[in-house]
Amino acid sequence: MNLSNDIDKKETRIEKKTDSSMVLTTLIKYAAYLIIFFGVMYFLVKYIIPKF
Repeated sequence: MNLSNDIDKKETRIEKKTDSSMVLTTLIKYAAYLIIFFGVMYFLVKYIIPKF
């Protein structure tokens, strides 16, 4: 048995941490952007463009 080989081997575990609250916050932010964008588009199509 070669103990130096056993000592040189080191086990490394990498755990990926996810912050679900950060993901949810970003989702809500971009959903609000989309709602505002489509609201402005609806306003333009419904009230502004027909006047031309």
